Amino acid sequence: MDFTERSTRIYRTKQLYTKDELLARESLCVHEQPAYCAAACPLRTDARELARLAAAGDLTAARAMLERAAPFARILAAGCEAPCMAKCRLNEVPGCEGVDIPAIERAALRHGQPRTGRGLLKFKKRKTAAVFGAELFTLVLAAELAGKSYPTTFYVAEEDAAAVVSRAAPFLSGADAAASAAELEALDLSIRYGCALTREFVASELEKYDLAAVSRECLVRLDAWEPDPVTLYCEAARVLAQPLGGSGVLAAFYDARRAGVSADRLAQGMSPANSRGEEGPVASSLYTDLSGVEAGRKVPENGGYTPEEAQEEARRCIQCECAECIKGCAWLQHYGKFPRIMTREIYNNVGIIMGDHMMNGAINSCALCSQCSVVCPNGYDMAEICLSARRNMVATGKMSLAVHEFALYDQLFSNGEAFLARPQPGFERCRYVFFPGCQAGAVAPEAVYRTYADLCRRLEGGVGIILGCCGVISRWAGREELFEETRAQLREALSKLGSPTIITACPTCTRTMSELGECEGVWDTLLRIGLPEDAPTACGEVTLHDACGARGDAHTQGSVRSLARLLGCEVSEPEYTLDRAPCCGYGGLAGYAKPEVAKEMTALALDGAQGAQLTYCMGCRDRYARAGAESAHILELAYGARAGSPPGISEKRRNRLELRGRLLREFWGEDEMKKPLDFRLGITDEARALMEERMILDTDVLQVMESYRESGEAVLENDTGLLVARRRIGNVTFWVKFTEDSDGYTVHRAYSHRMTIETR
Repeated sequence: MDFTERSTRIYRTKQLYTKDELLARESLCVHEQPAYCAAACPLRTDARELARLAAAGDLTAARAMLERAAPFARILAAGCEAPCMAKCRLNEVPGCEGVDIPAIERAALRHGQPRTGRGLLKFKKRKTAAVFGAELFTLVLAAELAGKSYPTTFYVAEEDAAAVVSRAAPFLSGADAAASAAELEALDLSIRYGCALTREFVASELEKYDLAAVSRECLVRLDAWEPDPVTLYCEAARVLAQPLGGSGVLAAFYDARRAGVSADRLAQGMSPANSRGEEGPVASSLYTDLSGVEAGRKVPENGGYTPEEAQEEARRCIQCECAECIKGCAWLQHYGKFPRIMTREIYNNVGIIMGDHMMNGAINSCALCSQCSVVCPNGYDMAEICLSARRNMVATGKMSLAVHEFALYDQLFSNGEAFLARPQPGFERCRYVFFPGCQAGAVAPEAVYRTYADLCRRLEGGVGIILGCCGVISRWAGREELFEETRAQLREALSKLGSPTIITACPTCTRTMSELGECEGVWDTLLRIGLPEDAPTACGEVTLHDACGARGDAHTQGSVRSLARLLGCEVSEPEYTLDRAPCCGYGGLAGYAKPEVAKEMTALALDGAQGAQLTYCMGCRDRYARAGAESAHILELAYGARAGSPPGISEKRRNRLELRGRLLREFWGEDEMKKPLDFRLGITDEARALMEERMILDTDVLQVMESYRESGEAVLENDTGLLVARRRIGNVTFWVKFTEDSDGYTVHRAYSHRMTIETR
């Protein structure tokens, strides 16, 4: 099967999700949900950020944050009922108390330095406002209106600012009261002290202003008893007022803020109930893992925290956030974005008709392992989203073939030149068939050979063998047509063998092949019939890495551990194990799309692991060995067939071909004769490394050299003295730099381009 490149002249689009489907997925991510402390506060003060600043010793920044959040921050800190502290997640930990946020606020206001500078120049609004009566609600509202640049007059019966503050907040200490009085006098307000706030006076003064607010005492005098509980607007008297039943310091501040919003609506000639947005405390579904939190009590405040005590108390804050997915996923760590954001960007990327698809790299480098769906408290599955995006972009011709072409042709090689489907000699139909998977034959062919020979000896009813790929590569690439063709090929092979039970050596193959027939892992087979003769029984300490292909398959996970124990392994588990295990970097073709991301996946999976790394996926075994770890597949242990250093891409193909030839020769007495080369072809170590990095096979180089031998066409590089020959194979033109001598050629460099060369 040949693949054609996407056209740059045909533009098609197919919606990835409906709007409701997109929102349903995005809503599962709670990372941006507020912390429970902030959600409980009607003013939305970010207690988590306050604690972070204080824990860092920056009480000046903490003070600035509080003063931006509300006027008269000292009054609020002194009298707030602190629903934030009641909702602190630390209260859920046995023997632990919530962080004392109000005490930290008081320390920040006491020890932090005041803000300097004059701030931005604000232009006064045309509408004028008046506030009548000294209570906490009206005091704060006067400051809110002044902050909104309304020319505001504040009418009070008291004779000075200190008396106003004392009336509104009698609980303040002397120093805080004096500071709050100074803050009142510094506001851009016209304050009218010593006013007799009679019914007649208030009613007459109201006529002079566009907006007005009154204390509850004045509201009673005006006989206006019913301000709206949401807008705080009393239409009968055309004034803003706090409900008569309202009480508490925090309620006064919150009501003043709501009244300020209503004032804006009224000033614009709108109903005060319009366009208010979300107000007050909210529900939060933020998830925070409390499993590692140690018990701890609050630092006693006594007469007020010192800066050091405030810092100590703030450090008790665990900075609640939901980051479960990103902790164990190198892909999310690499892109630095949480699933909700990634989903929206992928959705937009797929919808682009013309132009650059900037998220293709992210879409194609996801391992499709679904670890995120397990560690996320709401089951957010980026694998489903990325795979859907790949399929969509392949179907609409927007996905470049280049990113997966090598892997797809490797699958075709496995199911073509290297394919083998035979019954056990002496049988026409078999009870079993061994399906080791394409990577097992490529990485550890000796283990595959020994396993098959042992199964033939010890299983009754005949054991056939199928060497090939299960097709998951094309499924990962979003190439559904090729995947269905592969399934049809395997289904036909299984039918000819008598529809036997499939024995797999790869959990991903198990998952894929189970769609075609009854499957069991080779570990289950060995547990049933016993270990092979001469199998070791004292393999020592190993770290067992679960394959992402076995996620959700507790049976396979348990069987592998049982087999490891029979082999005498002392098994230790990494931090992320069983269903939480990360991908090694092979899954989803990540290594083809973004090798650097795949390396980060491998490094994360091996993080902290020491000694021998035991796997039951040959992709994992190869990735870990390639990263320098001592790695083995469990079949290599069971059959004493440990492979050497990780094979390169050309060696993997040779291994599959040689395994096929060996089986044909030793089981069926067939010897496939291969035509030997009639010239020498040497490849330097430097060229070999470049070929591995650039995914250039020995056979690609060989075809270039055969083309040169036929045509004699090459270019001489004067500066290096090397000859340069080329040949187009499929969609790629390969270039080889070589020297020639009497008996053959030595390749020094090789590279490739997706281009067509035309000569005239």
